[in-house]
Amino acid sequence: MLNSRSKLFYSILYPTLFVAILWGIRLYETVADNNLSWYGLYPRTLEGLLGVLTAPLLHADASHLASNTLPLLILGSVMFYFYRPIAFQVFGWVYLITDFWVWVAARPAYHIGASGLVYGFVTFIFFSGVFRKDVRLLSISLFVAFLYGGTAYGVLPLTKEISWESHLMGAIAGFVTAYHFRKEGPQAKVYDFGEDEEITEEPEFEIEQPPLPPQQEVVINYDFVPKQKEEEQ
Repeated sequence: MLNSRSKLFYSILYPTLFVAILWGIRLYETVADNNLSWYGLYPRTLEGLLGVLTAPLLHADASHLASNTLPLLILGSVMFYFYRPIAFQVFGWVYLITDFWVWVAARPAYHIGASGLVYGFVTFIFFSGVFRKDVRLLSISLFVAFLYGGTAYGVLPLTKEISWESHLMGAIAGFVTAYHFRKEGPQAKVYDFGEDEEITEEPEFEIEQPPLPPQQEVVINYDFVPKQKEEEQ
């Protein structure tokens, strides 16, 4: 059982390691002058199917990766802290489902970047609090909605250069995952007051009655006096 410090440490560690891998790949592309975008996800092609695994690891440039770094760190830490028993499963589901749906339905172009994960984490955290009806988790959901509510526009086809399909599929994947795991991980506390129980009120004060005096034996003597005859007159 992890204490609060260890729990916080590991909650930050895992998202940080993932982001470090992303920056390591980006650094390699820069130093080696090797563009790995061709390993991205290209819908409905056998070669592009590899992108289901590799697309979230690749970014167009440092600016693209920087825009995803802080959300991944914040949302990943929140998810691993509050949903630690299922966090790795949620990460895997959102990762694979998002990219597979993009491969099935997106435009014929190379799709790269971890923004689909960001949208998946946002909707997972938000709807997990709603489905579980837990006050603490609902407050986290509202906090996430306040921070990233504006990203909802990213699921619309407003900019040609942005893979809005990844955003949309990621958001749907997060919702589906939140519903699937709604009965696993942290749950709202249920207080059982019992059914059909009769409540008996106890008196606050108990008044002692003085003891009765000991009963005494009452003896009744009956004297029978025979009636004398009346004197004759």
